[in-house]
Amino acid sequence: MPDPDSVLTRTAATLHREMRITADSFGILLVDGFHYLALFAIGASTVWSAMVAFFSMVAKGRAELSDILLLFIYLEIGAMVGIYFKTTKLPVRYLIYIAMTALGRVLIEIGGAEHRTGEDLLIVAGAILVLSFAVLLLRFASNKDDPSDRSRCDA
Repeated sequence: MPDPDSVLTRTAATLHREMRITADSFGILLVDGFHYLALFAIGASTVWSAMVAFFSMVAKGRAELSDILLLFIYLEIGAMVGIYFKTTKLPVRYLIYIAMTALGRVLIEIGGAEHRTGEDLLIVAGAILVLSFAVLLLRFASNKDDPSDRSRCDA
């Protein structure tokens, strides 16, 4: 006759394993669903914002350098979303590229519209230089892991 305690223990352990497997599967489903929903929302809002910016340039009848740089920011966000969608890895370098482009826009605004020179320009240019070194460091440190570093011929 089997020991009732060991049968109960085995049954409880089996139920616990199945409950954990079910909970893990459901949790993964929810997390992946959120990722896809968020990616589509970010991608759609990026496309929408880029279209609004483009049509405002068309309505103005000209595109200023800061407008073009804004379109590059949207391009980098779109590329970042695309890479994350394909690889589920967030390329930090693209965030730094976005920051560098945004600082370039600030540099243009400071130097162009306000005609200021000196300390403000040096601070922004120094920040761009620091970010450039950060990108260089990241490229050398992680080129084996980063899919955006591979040439199109390697893929």
